[in-house]
Parts: sequence; C-alpha cells; structure tokens
Amino acid sequence: MYLQHFALAHYPFETPAHSDELFASQAAREAAARLAHLLELRGIGLLTGEPGCGKTSVCRQVVAGLHPGRYKVCYVTLSTGSVFDTYQAIGWELGLAPERTRAGAFRALQTEITRLATEARQQPLLVLDEAQHLRTEVLEDLRLLTSFEMDSEPRLCLLLVGLTELQRRLAMAVHASLNQRIVVRQHLVGLARGELEDYLRQRLQRAGCELPLLEPAAVEALHQAARGLPRQVNRLAHYALAAAALDDVRTVSAAHVERARGELNL
Repeated sequence: MYLQHFALAHYPFETPAHSDELFASQAAREAAARLAHLLELRGIGLLTGEPGCGKTSVCRQVVAGLHPGRYKVCYVTLSTGSVFDTYQAIGWELGLAPERTRAGAFRALQTEITRLATEARQQPLLVLDEAQHLRTEVLEDLRLLTSFEMDSEPRLCLLLVGLTELQRRLAMAVHASLNQRIVVRQHLVGLARGELEDYLRQRLQRAGCELPLLEPAAVEALHQAARGLPRQVNRLAHYALAAAALDDVRTVSAAHVERARGELNL
C-alpha cells in the first residue's frame, strides 16, 4: 500500500515484533521486573491491563528469557471451560495423557508438578492468558492446584493474565482466599507521551526507514487517539501512513491521523 512510497522493507506496524525486538517502555520494564520477582517467590501473580496494552508481549518476552533447563513453562489461553476442561488443557501443555475424571486430572497435574520440581529440578510456570473469562470454580481450583500442604516449599508458579475486570473479580468475597495469596500484582498501562516517538522510530527503523515520518502534531494526535496503547498506536499509524501515501506527501500530519481515526471508528 505505502511500502514503495516511503521505501520501507515491510509494514512497520503490522508485523508483531519478536520478543527481543519489543519496545522497552517504563511500564513494560517494571512489569518484567515484577514477573522476575514472581519467579523467585514461586507464588501466584496477577498481570492486568486494557486491551492492546502489551500484556501478552511482556509475558512472551519474559518467558523467552528463561533457561529451558531450569524452567518448564506452560502457556494456556482459556475461556469459559469447566474445571475438568482446564485441567485437560494444562495437562496437554505438560505432555500428560488425557484423564477421564476431574479428580484423576488433578492428581496427574500435582504429580507432574512434583516430579518437575523435585526430580527434574525445573521450576514449573503456569501462565493463564485471558483469565478474566475463567469461571469462579476454575479460579478456586487453580488455587488448590498451587497448594502442597505436605511441603512448605512452593512448587508451582502461577501467573494470571487478563483485562482490568479480572482485578474486580478477584476482589469479590468468593475469591478472598485466592486474592490473599497473590504475591505480585502489576497493572500495565500504555506508552507515555515521551515514549511514543521512540516507539515509532524503533518500528520504522526496523522497516528500513531512518527519517521521522510523523510530524510532531501527528505524534500528539496519535497518542491522544490511541491513549498510548501499542495495539491502537499500530493500527492508527498504519492507516495514517496509507493516508499520507494517497496524498503523495512524505510525512504524516495530524490530519492523516484524524482520517485514520475516522476509518477505524475510534
């Protein structure tokens, strides 16, 4: 669409960045530090944020930096399944054979977690993305899955990742036991205004462009429209670059951002 016009090697705001190419915003660095601390504590962690703020990207970056010999990562995206469905999904990621009953699946998971922690000398890390969709009974059973009453040393590290509403759900009385056991909490926010120019520059440079393509007013309009959320920034910047190319100009103006905002109904 606009690759030839701006002499770009690829679309800078469409291709997801690799884990080692993610922009190191202040919020992302703080979230990564909190998750590293969670691994040291071997407890339950909570990472929340608005849609498109980069929760999954931060998790991916942290997981990519873990030594595969020391950590066994189980990454599961769940929705509205039952407790048994949840156990089966986790067991599948751990390479376990399917069980026929909920109790059997629970025992199999705890046995495998124990084996990893004691025999294989690996730290099990269970990451549940989109956790705001989990049923109440699933959340309660996940708390039980982390409990090893015969051993005071924690074995399973559990990270719940979800939208802001997950915070409100866990604050309900029915989840008091789980909420009290959360040792690390982090709410991820969007890019600060001062970080946005660096973010845009990094994405454009990786596409082969060294010159700033967005005018200062366009950057300001982009930040206000997207509220600093990387996913929205990417969508708006993509459409704004296309609008500038259609106008046969070499820089993106605030008017192009507004046109992109209209196309996306933001």
